[in-house]
Parts: sequence; structure tokens; C-alpha cells
Amino acid sequence: MSGALPIRLGRSTQCAEIVMRSPKEYVCLLRLHSEVPEQELEWGLSHFVGKIYQTPPVRSSVARRPRMRTVYEVEIIEKTGKEVLMRIATSGGTYIRKICHDLGVLLGVGAHMQELRRTRSGIITEKETFPLIDVYWSTWLWRNENDESELRRIVRPLEDLLAPLPRVEILDTAVDAICHGASLAAPGIAKIDANIKKGDLVGVFTLKGECVSIGTALKSTEEILNEGGMAVKTERVIMERGTYPSVWRRAKRQTKNN
Repeated sequence: MSGALPIRLGRSTQCAEIVMRSPKEYVCLLRLHSEVPEQELEWGLSHFVGKIYQTPPVRSSVARRPRMRTVYEVEIIEKTGKEVLMRIATSGGTYIRKICHDLGVLLGVGAHMQELRRTRSGIITEKETFPLIDVYWSTWLWRNENDESELRRIVRPLEDLLAPLPRVEILDTAVDAICHGASLAAPGIAKIDANIKKGDLVGVFTLKGECVSIGTALKSTEEILNEGGMAVKTERVIMERGTYPSVWRRAKRQTKNN
């Protein structure tokens, strides 16, 4: 496979799950083992749009048990004989080669994936990617010429990766407590996206837009605003401790002194 592959550096490696969950888009070259009319091919592909169950291939990095996946769209770009070029938009974790195999079984002719190119991973499109040689030379310029301009063009902020997540912005006074692993309580929230549901994965940000953590919503937006209490359980801390003042520690010391 070739195409868009987001590479995470430093603390952004903690966001691997976000990248894996994010929607993907591919251009796939499918080879049918016998010719099939295009109308029949379209009929077969229509069965793989929407919610589908997939058992991972024998050669895969996960346990071979059925999993539900979503195929958002399948489009035939070109068909020449037994070769079919198509675009597929899916949820994360979908095996395109398994779709190709299962399509061949459904059509009764057999099929396999010949080539695959990922054209989008989350919000990162193929047009926004860079070849490894560009990464190499931008790093060389930074290390040897103290010129970081090219590296800044290639390396994007972690916050870009988390843009699809529902967003919660917090007060500066709440930041360091979250950095120490505390869950987020409603009084520490400055702004929250509408329509957050209980159990949603959310991004917690400062008022400047810096990512503090990733967490699980303990209540819906409406419940958080109306009931207060604990709002977000911290799952992954992104920001380093001490980046913002430790107001909570100061308050704790004052309480002890009193």
C-alpha cells in the first residue's frame, strides 16, 4: 500500500487510536478472475456499502473475529476487462483486500486486490503529504543550517490531527490538574461543543487552542450544562505538567495551612 500515512512524533504518539479510528479513503485496483458486466459489478459493490461485518484476513495484525465496519461510498473510476479501478471511503479498520475477496465470492468469479493507495486518512489528504526525501532534507537543513522553515512546512501541530473530535475548552486554572491525570469537572469548562453524547471521545483544549488531553464524556452537553459535576474522564494526557500554573496545588496548600 502507498499514499497518505500520518506519522506521529513525540507526545502525539498517544493519539494513535484517533488515527486508527478516523475515516479512510482509498483508490484500489481490483482484479476479477473472470470478466463481469459493469452493471453486475455495480450490483455486487452495492452490497458492501453501509454497515458490514468483516472477518480480518488470515494475514492480519488483529484477532480473526467478525467486526462491524462502515463503507461510506464505493465508486467505479474505470473498468478495463478484468481490472477495475475504484474509490472506496470507509471507517477505520476496514480491510479493502477482504472486500475485494468477498466481492469475488458474491459474484461467483473470484477476485483479489492488485494495488492499493490511501488517498485520505482522517483530515490528511494525499495532496498534503510529503515524500521521505523531503523529510530527510528538511531535517538536514534544521540540524546543519539551523533553518527550520522547511521542517515547519512538513510537521503539523497535533491539534490538526484532533480536529474531528468534539471539543471542550477549559479555563487556565484547570489545565495543570488535568495534566496530572484529574478528570474534568464542569466548573473548569469555558466552552463546550453542542451535541456531545455520553461515552463520546472528546478533545480537551486550552483557551489558546492547545491540546491538554483526550477523554471520555461522562455526560451529554446538556447534562453537563444543567447538572454540573464530573464532565470528562481523562484517558490520555497530552500536555506536559507545569506548562500552566498549578493553581490546584496552591489551593490545596492554603487549605492545609488553614
